[in-house]
Amino acid sequence: MKNLWNDDAAEKLVADYAKKGVGRDLALRVYTTRLLGGVPQLVLHGGGNTSCKIKATDLVGDEWDVLCVKGSGWDMAVIEPQGLPAVKMGALLKARKLDRLSDEDMVALQRANLIDPASPNPSVETLLHAFLPHKFVDHTHSTAILAIVDQEDSKPLVAKVFGAKMGYVPYIMPGFDLAKAAADVFDADPAVEGLILDKHGIFTFGDDARQAYDRMIHYVNVAEDYVAKHAKPKAAKAALPARLASPAVIAPMLRGAVAAPRGEGRFDRMISDFRTSDAIVDFINSAEIADYAQRGVSTPDLSIRIKTGPMAVPAPDADKVGDYKAVIESHVDAFAKDYRAYFETNDALDDVKRTMLDPMPRLTLVPGLGMFGHGRTLKDAKIASDVGEMWIEAVRGAEAVGRFHPLSKADLFPLEYWSLEQAKLASNKPKPLTGQVVLITGGAGAIGAATAKLFADNGAHAVVVDLDAEKAADAARKAGNNSIGVGADITDPAQMRAAFDKAIAVFGGVDILVSNAGAAWEGRIGELDDALLRKSFELNFFAHQSAAQNAVRIMLEQGTGGALLFNTSKQAVNPGPKFGAYGVPKAATLFLSRQYALDYGAHGIRSNAVNADRIRSGLLTDAMIASRSGARGVSEKDYMSGNLLGQEVTAQDVAQAFLHHALADRTTADVTTVDGGNIAAALR
Repeated sequence: MKNLWNDDAAEKLVADYAKKGVGRDLALRVYTTRLLGGVPQLVLHGGGNTSCKIKATDLVGDEWDVLCVKGSGWDMAVIEPQGLPAVKMGALLKARKLDRLSDEDMVALQRANLIDPASPNPSVETLLHAFLPHKFVDHTHSTAILAIVDQEDSKPLVAKVFGAKMGYVPYIMPGFDLAKAAADVFDADPAVEGLILDKHGIFTFGDDARQAYDRMIHYVNVAEDYVAKHAKPKAAKAALPARLASPAVIAPMLRGAVAAPRGEGRFDRMISDFRTSDAIVDFINSAEIADYAQRGVSTPDLSIRIKTGPMAVPAPDADKVGDYKAVIESHVDAFAKDYRAYFETNDALDDVKRTMLDPMPRLTLVPGLGMFGHGRTLKDAKIASDVGEMWIEAVRGAEAVGRFHPLSKADLFPLEYWSLEQAKLASNKPKPLTGQVVLITGGAGAIGAATAKLFADNGAHAVVVDLDAEKAADAARKAGNNSIGVGADITDPAQMRAAFDKAIAVFGGVDILVSNAGAAWEGRIGELDDALLRKSFELNFFAHQSAAQNAVRIMLEQGTGGALLFNTSKQAVNPGPKFGAYGVPKAATLFLSRQYALDYGAHGIRSNAVNADRIRSGLLTDAMIASRSGARGVSEKDYMSGNLLGQEVTAQDVAQAFLHHALADRTTADVTTVDGGNIAAALR
């Protein structure tokens, strides 16, 4: 572990914060917190915490001794001073005299003594920081430290590795009891430079920011050196198939298997993030990988991210890939069954009312390929993958010097179902399309871009496909929610396939297709050049068929249904003069949508069409508007609002129709008109 302290960088940050009224101690606290938070082997996604003890003035000018400690929700890698809320020390220290303090009362005590009442909740380990006398205290979940403490009999190993310089604290769930126990260990030997918390992590402290940080890096290096010098031979490797199926082939199967069923054909879907490297594959190819996964998480905090631990599945044989979906499903069923038993057994031990979380795995290990992180959003899926990499490091180290023996699942349960975490989850309501992936063709045009934005606002991750890759990327960026842009000529089947493969590579699959791309050419049907009509059919019919075929291929592998949404245009049922090159293939696409509804409804795949008319876009350009209004003998304004409502219809109105169909999970073979009212184009 490299010591990243840099005098020049530290002093520059001090000077920069001084201009904003932030004192030297707090500025250096921010500096070293960022150093720790930027190293995933120490701190990962909200884990770890730091503090410093200074003086602060409240709103009426009174000065207090305070503890500035990491606040809930702040990432140590990018923390700012406001991410270290100041809590009055006097009340915190008095709490040590109490015999007990519930988690809820502990939070209330800490909030009641904030200097700034608008601050985030101080860390759950605030009292531990307060009870230690040092000015600066650092806490991480170092993977090297976990290799030492994740042993069946860790106490003598800790003494052997660290000697008398570090105190040993038996495992206790974070909170008041742990704070008192850790303080008692320190009081018994005030000469220690830190504390090793069994099955949990490490605390170091010092009189200044650099001393506490230097000690953290030093003792992590002591652990790393011990693991390196005493490592035993690696476990034997498992036999792999002669040919492995690719991640792209198995990702939709896996993503479908981990979708939590809500009954009656409805699912809470998840995004899958595939991660691989030589180090990952080398580890998960171990013959013992299923056993390692079954043992649990390397530190209890990880249960919030990957539940009771990873799920390991067999390597996928390319020659038997047709059977692999059933293999995945059987492993997911077994994981879920074990999780339900874990919940029911531990929940029955007291009278606390709890709601079981979904029992699906959040991390899947696939020998020969890599691992998949699963989450309701891409961010959550990537966090699960990040956690997986650190889990591998910790387990590899623990196995090198002994046998990986993490906290028991019975002891893990109170943390995973901690009342404070349950309250957080209850307040985090998913959006209507959370966990779903939508692929939109013609995605950079007016209708496509509006649809991508609306779907992303409702929780979906959008794959914006357009002939112009730069415009696709720009539309995806404006849509937000980690949407991506893909450049593709969708009249080329290979490029269409590649666009869907990109959706699998980034998100794990596709749930909704908005087949929207199109273009129009004018001319009387009897005088059209055959090449022009065939060109129109390629884009306005066959590209829709190609998109739907790719979507259905993926949806059938996922087994969670899906939605095919076609932009078929009012021309499909109410042709306009000199517009046959556009209307005829659109009419075919309208019936294509109904054929998909008929053929795939039994698989939960819905197929609906939107018939829009007179939408300002790349198709209906200003020149086209002038031409069409002239053909009808009306003004451009009257042409655009020539409907029963007398209002111009916008791309956002069409996007709303697509969203309606995406959410209407009991509607298929439907056609929705978005034209302001045109009786001649009305169906039924």
